[in-house]
Amino acid sequence: MIRYSLVCDSGHAFEGWFSESADFDRQVATGFLTCPTCNSAAISKSLMAPSVSTARRKDEKRAVAMDMAQKRVMAKLREAVSAIKANAEDVGEKFPEEARKIHYGEADARGIIGKASVEEVRALVDEGIEVAPLPVLPDDAN
Repeated sequence: MIRYSLVCDSGHAFEGWFSESADFDRQVATGFLTCPTCNSAAISKSLMAPSVSTARRKDEKRAVAMDMAQKRVMAKLREAVSAIKANAEDVGEKFPEEARKIHYGEADARGIIGKASVEEVRALVDEGIEVAPLPVLPDDAN
């Protein structure tokens, strides 16, 4: 879809969405396209800045979109993740193996964190071993 900024001969600005550029031309030529404010059929395209999406702009939008309540929740979530990391042993790639040892009493019960594939997590859950993902938050360098 193509989005155009449009203007009628009375100066009313509005947007239109078209399947292709020729679709706009056909609708203007047949009088099908009219101004939603004054019903004028004298429509033309107006200048429009291109919409370019970059990683930086996405991050800026995310930061602007969060209200104070959401920022407080994010801060609490960061605190919780930090507390979990501070009070758990990072077993890395050995997470599934170590979780099984703890579950079956072959190793001392303790909090562990590490890495596991989706398949490994499914297998742990199928065995009745409780696991939970540790969220990766914006600005985390993982």
